Amino acid sequence: MRSWLPGFTALSAIWGASFALIKVAVDAGVPPVWVAAWRCVLGAATLWAILLARGERAPRDRALWGHSAAVAVLLNTVPFTLFSFGETEVSTVLAGVMNATTPLFTVLFTVLTVREERRPGARRLLGLALGFAGVLTVLGVWHGLGAGATTGALACLAAACCYGAGFAYLRRFLSGRTESVTVLSALQIGCAAAELALVAPFAAGAPHWPGVGAAAALLALGAFGTGVAYLLNLGLVRAAGTTVASAVTYAVPLFSTALGATVLDEPVGWNALAGGALVIAAVALTRPRRAPAAAPATAPAPKARQSAG
Repeated sequence: MRSWLPGFTALSAIWGASFALIKVAVDAGVPPVWVAAWRCVLGAATLWAILLARGERAPRDRALWGHSAAVAVLLNTVPFTLFSFGETEVSTVLAGVMNATTPLFTVLFTVLTVREERRPGARRLLGLALGFAGVLTVLGVWHGLGAGATTGALACLAAACCYGAGFAYLRRFLSGRTESVTVLSALQIGCAAAELALVAPFAAGAPHWPGVGAAAALLALGAFGTGVAYLLNLGLVRAAGTTVASAVTYAVPLFSTALGATVLDEPVGWNALAGGALVIAAVALTRPRRAPAAAPATAPAPKARQSAG
């Protein structure tokens, strides 16, 4: 058996389960912004504990902290809140499929902002069109859309759009950094935790005890979905390279759909399955034909994928 397969499976399952954990929290009455805040606070605590255990230190570079704060807005603060809000209206199944559009938005923003990518080619353009068709299929536009479902679905889609913008920002401003992924991840999630800690009380009032089930869901979402998962992704890149690690995008919707249907008893319509298949096919079309070389342990590229779940 390939040595990277257990890590690949665990990472896909953790990120797939994140949508079910969010659903448990919001259904228990936790405001979406507080779901995002606790997720980042607990994730930051996990990452900083690991950072200290490894004997690494946070750099004092002001530019790095500034870029980390900006990336945190695009990859954590805003999308985590949007996904949590979206799941007050839609199922984890739909949210997971919308999350799978992240690579499509990444390609779109990269084409718009990176000079070397200004000519995406017919294959990538076809992928973007196919992804758009997949989203419309998931939404079942031929039936018309209810106001609540439309708002929730668009919130999830906007979150995926934020991820795409954030990854393009990462490539432009942080791809050349020499710090370890552990350092960069701890800085990013730490900034997101600080941002949400400032915003959440004004947006949703003081936090309250949501019950044992929701508290356990938030703990798992933060410590594992936003902490341990970062390190699993790094280990996967080291063991199998970036091509295999990026394939997690294909597996996450499978886990989110399975958990939503079996654990939360959510309905899975044919259009969600068909639309999800179109989105995954679109992601495959937009990927480069040639696999990139495996990233070194200090490359920040893996971090971009870590926030998409």
